[in-house]
Amino acid sequence: MKKLFYIGILGLFLFELSNVYFIMPMPGSQRMDSLDWAYWLYTYRWLFRGILLGLCLLGARSAWAAHGWKSLIALLPVAGAVYMFNMVMAADHMFYQPRTLQMADAATNKVPLHKLVLGIRVNGAEKAYPIQFLGYHHQVLDTLGGKPVMVTYCTVCRTGRVYSPEVNGHAESFRLVGMDHFNAMFEDATTGSWWRQATGEAVAGPLKGQVLPEIPSEQTSLETWLKWHPQSLVMQRDPEFQEEYDSMDTYDLGIGRGNLTRTDTASWQEKSWVVGISIDAKNAKAYDWNRLKRERIIHDQIGNNLVLLVLGSDNVSFQAFNRRKDQAQFALQHDTLTLDGKAWNLLGQPLTPETEALTRVSARQEFWHSWKTFHPYTARY
Repeated sequence: MKKLFYIGILGLFLFELSNVYFIMPMPGSQRMDSLDWAYWLYTYRWLFRGILLGLCLLGARSAWAAHGWKSLIALLPVAGAVYMFNMVMAADHMFYQPRTLQMADAATNKVPLHKLVLGIRVNGAEKAYPIQFLGYHHQVLDTLGGKPVMVTYCTVCRTGRVYSPEVNGHAESFRLVGMDHFNAMFEDATTGSWWRQATGEAVAGPLKGQVLPEIPSEQTSLETWLKWHPQSLVMQRDPEFQEEYDSMDTYDLGIGRGNLTRTDTASWQEKSWVVGISIDAKNAKAYDWNRLKRERIIHDQIGNNLVLLVLGSDNVSFQAFNRRKDQAQFALQHDTLTLDGKAWNLLGQPLTPETEALTRVSARQEFWHSWKTFHPYTARY
């Protein structure tokens, strides 16, 4: 019977390790297609724990009779594993949402203007969220233009997304549960389904296959965002997370302080920067950031769609547009696009009379490993 005690202890240790291994960045875990297995383990975690604890109890008297107090030593690694894997290493115990979400207008803003932000506009209202802050929080829940918004960022994929946190017509809350293929995952409170940050898709659980409605967003410098949107509010530092924000101070520049968030400065490496444009499930293309910095303006075609990709003079703000067949070759100078005597700013807004606005296309900055993982049909420019 004493064997049951030790089998239960070993089983508990291995289970707690497995329960966190597949959804956290541990050696080898993020390169496996193990999401369904991870979700199954997580769903039945209390059943497994109950069975294994039962084995421990069945064999406890025999183990004590045979080894006395020494048998208790075997409990220490399990207690440590339970604490480490469920508290210290649990994603929602490592990264928290803001305690106090503070916003400021341009006049009272204290965020340096060179910082990167994720900017959104909903029903005429505008807000900007510094990536330095989002990178720690992973998600910020807010209300904009009378609508709830879920602003997300994954530093390991270097990409931001904004979603409407509504599921089947009802407001939903989410917690950070871990990651899969290096991308953050959120768990909804109602069904326990897991949602991928980069796509907004439920990838495990009862709602698997559903997708959160995405809200268009732009990644720019704060200076450029406020030039385009002078009435915007800007997220400010939460005093409770000063140390965490400071640890992200150089992230904008691509100077990561760990292997997961570092940048490859050469092109088309795992952590090289790309701008990705996705037209549909089978038509997507990635543009090397180094090349975009050299060329500043790129004319291209994705599937049947003619596109235009431009980089602003601040070297961090970019926009993509649809273009017609008769719009062959735009020119870019001082953040102004010109063609045949007509002109537009980098929002695609006309600067000359009787000129139609350009239609913007969603474009994302992302690590190459992330873009190609979640856009398997992507081409390279």
